[in-house]
Amino acid sequence: MNNFTELTVTGLEQMQDNLSDRYRRFQARAMNLDMTRGKPCPEQLNLSIGLLNCLDKGDILTDSGTDCRNYGGVDGIPEAKNLFAHYLEVDPEEIIIGGNSSLAMMHDTFMRAMIKGVWPQATPWVKLPEVKFLCPSPGYDRHFFICEYLGLKMIPVKMNVDGPDMDQVEALVAADGSIKGMWCVPLYSNPTAAVYSDEVIDRLASMKTRAEDFRIFCDNAYAVHHLDGRSKRVKNILTACKQAGNPHRVFLFGSTSKITFAGAGVAMMAGSKENMAQAKKQISIQTIGPDKLNQLRHAKFFKSTAGIKSHMEKHAAIIRPKFDAVLSGLEEELGGKQVARWTRPAGGYFISLDTRPGCAATVVRMAAEAGVKLTPAGSTFPYGKDPDDRNIRLAPTFPPLDDIRAAIELVGICIQLVSIDRNVKMRKQTT
Repeated sequence: MNNFTELTVTGLEQMQDNLSDRYRRFQARAMNLDMTRGKPCPEQLNLSIGLLNCLDKGDILTDSGTDCRNYGGVDGIPEAKNLFAHYLEVDPEEIIIGGNSSLAMMHDTFMRAMIKGVWPQATPWVKLPEVKFLCPSPGYDRHFFICEYLGLKMIPVKMNVDGPDMDQVEALVAADGSIKGMWCVPLYSNPTAAVYSDEVIDRLASMKTRAEDFRIFCDNAYAVHHLDGRSKRVKNILTACKQAGNPHRVFLFGSTSKITFAGAGVAMMAGSKENMAQAKKQISIQTIGPDKLNQLRHAKFFKSTAGIKSHMEKHAAIIRPKFDAVLSGLEEELGGKQVARWTRPAGGYFISLDTRPGCAATVVRMAAEAGVKLTPAGSTFPYGKDPDDRNIRLAPTFPPLDDIRAAIELVGICIQLVSIDRNVKMRKQTT
């Protein structure tokens, strides 16, 4: 019998003894494995080593003759704008190329909304009694950190396999003018790997919002991060907003942080021409120009979106076996036991694992005590509080494959031990 509910208390306790022995053996191994973040592994980073020598001493000018070593070019060099406009499926006039961090561009866009408003006539958010933001959950903890840091009240929204629960979203934004925006990761959402359906995109673009200055912060972090060889696409949300009569509703963000060098990539933001013109004017107060040499390196290294696609196929070949190892390990340890469920992503960087309610924090603690650090339980929800204490984000990309196998075996053991302990206690309380 695999299903725990079909076992007697004695059977569960016997299984618990066996699992406890396995757990103690893991503790004796003194592993030190960190799976807390979705970091590229060294083999992935080595794919981009050509960035370091793709420019020679005389290769410092753009096609138009701009010297990339000097000041200027607040919105990016034309070569980078053209390349990454194709990447985000926008016009070159609708994109700004920044430094290495899309998260920094998101943070700065929030700050400008707080201090100056999202357009010249809009009230700065900091002057309002309360500002709320919708947060599809489970979601990306660093998105939530920005809202919490700036004092925005976060409202969790249920995530479905095709995106956020739009009935809930539409009802909230129509009724409450203090809701000024929402987070979205439309392709391979972090951590569930959800892919937004056309219907969800259309409803986001056309929904009635009580706040006139409502904005969608759309982080297209995994636009080319496919795992299964069948590239999934989502409907262009900027185009959908234009067609719905809300051309200024969305800010798009992206980067090459998980494409080239995580600490030395290229970030970008996009939106309507009017939004980008205003952002460029404000950014020019902050900087005299980004690292144009790095932008030139990326443009010459990739040459085209076909070059990016080919590069990402090499990434997938490296990390796909790690995802497969996690999925096969979870199935081997937990399959049919009704103690956990997990996603089977077609792309992105994470696997989302749900335990039984009330178990995730204990599982994470036990894994850490046996040498495997996982993302803290609750991190995928606003304020770090998972109301059901069940979601765990697994990040398989960085550790070596053999370590992944060991880590998932340990996680499976911990989930079973915690589940059995709760099951046995509940049964004894009812007898």
